[in-house]
Amino acid sequence: MTATHAIPGARPGSFRRALGNALEPWLYLSPAIILLTLSMLVPLIVGLSYAFQNFGPFGKPTWIGLKNFETLLGDANFWRALKNTVWWTVGSLVFQFFGGLGLALLLNRPFRGKRVVQALVFLPWAVPTFLSGLVFAWLFNPVVGPLPYWMADLGLLSEPLNILSDPDLAMWGPILANIWFGIPFFAITLLAALQAIPGDFYEAAAIDGASAWQRFTKITVPFLAPTIAITVLLRTIWIATFADLIWVMTNGGPANATNILSTYIFSQAFTRLNFGYASAVATVLLLLLLLYAGILIRMRKSLLAGQ
Repeated sequence: MTATHAIPGARPGSFRRALGNALEPWLYLSPAIILLTLSMLVPLIVGLSYAFQNFGPFGKPTWIGLKNFETLLGDANFWRALKNTVWWTVGSLVFQFFGGLGLALLLNRPFRGKRVVQALVFLPWAVPTFLSGLVFAWLFNPVVGPLPYWMADLGLLSEPLNILSDPDLAMWGPILANIWFGIPFFAITLLAALQAIPGDFYEAAAIDGASAWQRFTKITVPFLAPTIAITVLLRTIWIATFADLIWVMTNGGPANATNILSTYIFSQAFTRLNFGYASAVATVLLLLLLLYAGILIRMRKSLLAGQ
């Protein structure tokens, strides 16, 4: 019995048309799928395979199994870089998010000169990160930069000094630069989400006597929750793999005080030419980020289900 006879009342060729209709969207998407596979999936598989190989200065790479990961477990520099990655990511993300949220709430209100303020707020996102790192390295220099003197006047420093040369304070330099660079991302995305909230909800809440804080917690936050979840997820991944500012400002120093996993990978691969070990570190970072993304996506689904 043919497929068309299996369905009562089916016309000849209906199964073929249904199959063609189902495959038609994939036919249109096939060029993009092939391009993404060749540009992302294939390099990912090749890069992961490097983690199980040893690359000498000469000759072909040799397969060594899990030895790179065994070396990684006893590598004190790796564990310090992992700790610095958490500090760098959380410190940057918290200030970026709350700074961006505050600016989004401000820009969501009408006031004179709003367009000029918007342009100034979004300007850091358009500046190349290499240039941002150079500018902040200059600002923290006590010879030519003003920040050490301002921080000393505010009591944050006992005397004007370059915090980028102090192992206990050096991480704050790239974090401050990253905060300035990343706030516009949250400001732009959260402002778009705020403008999508119907104004009738706020009017009804005001008529019912709700305070500004109640309107914010009962209306604004629930509407922003899906956007917050996805932006925090994306920005966390970007910050954790963002080596540009640290490499330009401190090169991972002093004494590995600002070395994070992404800069450690870069130094192992392109300074020491240890591509196999660098790939092993990159694999661990990838797995940690996938675990984090899975937890956050699950929390987001639970939140949406609860609503």
